[in-house]
Amino acid sequence: MIDRYLFSSIRKTLSDVPAVALLGPRQAGKTTLARSLGEHFAQTGTAASIYLDLESPGDRQKLTDPEVYLAHHADKLVILDEVQQMPALFQVLRGLIDQGRRQGLGTGRFLLLGSATGELLRQSSESLAGRVAYLELAPLHVLEVGADQQDALWLRGGFPNSFLASSLSKSLTWRQNLIKTYLERDIPSLGARVPAETLRRLWTMLAHQQGSLLDVSQLGKNLMLDAKTVNRYLDMLVDLMLLRRLHPWHSNMGKRLVKSPKVYVRDSGLVHALLGIGTHDALLSHPVVGNSWEGFALETLLNAVPLNTSSGFYRTSNGAEVDLLLDMPGHGLWAIEIKRGAESKPRRGFYSACEDLQPAKRWLLYPGSETYPVGDGVQVIGLRALSGLVQQLANAWQR
Repeated sequence: MIDRYLFSSIRKTLSDVPAVALLGPRQAGKTTLARSLGEHFAQTGTAASIYLDLESPGDRQKLTDPEVYLAHHADKLVILDEVQQMPALFQVLRGLIDQGRRQGLGTGRFLLLGSATGELLRQSSESLAGRVAYLELAPLHVLEVGADQQDALWLRGGFPNSFLASSLSKSLTWRQNLIKTYLERDIPSLGARVPAETLRRLWTMLAHQQGSLLDVSQLGKNLMLDAKTVNRYLDMLVDLMLLRRLHPWHSNMGKRLVKSPKVYVRDSGLVHALLGIGTHDALLSHPVVGNSWEGFALETLLNAVPLNTSSGFYRTSNGAEVDLLLDMPGHGLWAIEIKRGAESKPRRGFYSACEDLQPAKRWLLYPGSETYPVGDGVQVIGLRALSGLVQQLANAWQR
C-alpha cells in the first residue's frame, strides 16, 4: 500500500465542505484512496462510510430513489465512484446538502470520484456551486515512491498497477491494455464516435512529439482530418487527463512570443507504451528520451504546486526560452530549465529569458540528487528535491 500525498488534503477538505470531487484518470488510484479514507474515518470515529460504484448495476439499483436512499445514510460519508455516470444525481445532492446544513450536517457528506473531468466539472458546477471542492489525484509521483525508484517510475509511469507490476513485460502489457480500454470503452462512453485506430494514431503521434509545439494543421494532414476534428480529439484526451496543453507565458514586454501551446502525454509510462519502449536501455537509446524526461519532470512539478499557481513556458523569436514557469502564490515567479544530463548547464536562451522576466527563483532541474549554484542566481537541483520544496509550499498554502 503506497501512501498517497493527497490523503491528508482530502481529509482536511472534507472537514471544511459538504462535498469533495476527486478528479483523476482511470486507474490512478482514486477508488483505493477513497476506500482507505473511509476506513480511516471509521477507525477514528469520525464517521461511518458507504461506497457505491455507479458503473455497477447493483449499486445503481440502490439509487433508484436516490433521495430516499442517501437521506437514510445522512450520518455517513457517502463515496460515489464514477459519479458522472448519473448526471441527474447532482441535483439530488444539492437538496440533501442544503437539508443537512439546516440539521447541523454541514461538512464531510459526499466524496465524488470521476475520471472524465470536463463532464464532471460541468455537471457539478451547475448544481453544487459553493458546496463542493475539487482536488486532482494524478498517478504516482516521485515523493510517493522510494528515492531509488525514480528511474523505474519514469519508465513505467505512475499508474499504480503499472509501477508495481512484477516485471517490465507485465508493466508494459498492463499499459497497452489500458490504452486499448480507453480507445474502445472510455472515449466512446463520452458519446464520441471516434474510430479507435484513428485516435491511436493521433495518440502515438503525440507521444513521438512529446513536449513539442502543437501543430494542429500538420496533425490533420497526417491523419487526413480537418483541424476542427483534431481539436475535438485533443479536447477528449485533455478531458480524460491523458494529455496536457502547456500554454505560452503572456507578458507585456513587446517581445515576439510563440503563441502555440506545447503538448505532453501526461504519463511517461503511456508515452513509452505507445512507442513500444519496454526497458530502460531501450528508452535511453530512443530519440524521445530527452522530451520524455522533460514531460515526466514537468508533470511531477505541476501535480505538486499550490492551488492558484499559474504555469506556462516562455519562448521568443530570438531564442529566449524557459521550459517551465511557475507563478507561485506569495513566492513570485520561478523559472525552471529541465535537463537530463548530469552535468548540464543552462542554455544561453534561458539566461536571456531570465533577463526578460526577472524571476524570483532560477532552477536547473536534473535527474541527480545534489543541489548547488552555477552562477547568475541559478541553482542546480534534483527532481525529488524541487518537488519536495514545491509540495511544502503547497501544504503551507493549504493550511
